[in-house]
Amino acid sequence: PSDSERDISVGGVSRVAASVFDSVDYVALGHLHGRHTLADHLRYSGSPLAYSFSEADHHKGCWLVDLGADGTRSVEFVPAPVPRPLARLRGDLEHLLTDRALAAHEQSWLQVTLTDPVRPARAMERLRQRFPHTLLLGFDESGPRAGGLAARPVQGRSDHDIALEFVADLRGTPATEAEAALLQRAVDSCCDDPDADPRPLAGRSA
Repeated sequence: PSDSERDISVGGVSRVAASVFDSVDYVALGHLHGRHTLADHLRYSGSPLAYSFSEADHHKGCWLVDLGADGTRSVEFVPAPVPRPLARLRGDLEHLLTDRALAAHEQSWLQVTLTDPVRPARAMERLRQRFPHTLLLGFDESGPRAGGLAARPVQGRSDHDIALEFVADLRGTPATEAEAALLQRAVDSCCDDPDADPRPLAGRSA
């Protein structure tokens, strides 16, 4: 099954033995998005287009069946045209942006998973400079993750300090000066009492 399929079975007849169709000349089965041949006369054609990135490796099309008085004479798979292929890419950002072998995917719909130990800035923007049809961007879960913040005391600490600690835990590196300033402005804009978290920005009086 692909990620775009869902169970629409009712009752207890969602699965039956292939032998049920032994006396039928040809059975065109549906719903599954990937083509399957259960027997010469028993086939799923699959969907004509990919509906999720889990179908990136599917070969879409239909079966051209020649039926005669004596049953199925021949079956040929006819590939469907692919307006824009799907692909999944995985690796660190610089490798994906410079690897010449990936030129074949520059016009594909893409799902990208980055494995950089530190999340790169403007990752989607930079990816789309080479791969303009990147749709989904994810990050490998093996990197640093924020997990201990809830167990750490927050009393006596400013919201800004807590936000900075969250960024450091999530990425494995501290926030840059520009990011710290942006977080400070966000904290100030959300606080009912701006003086409750005083930390002057560069060029701004306390």
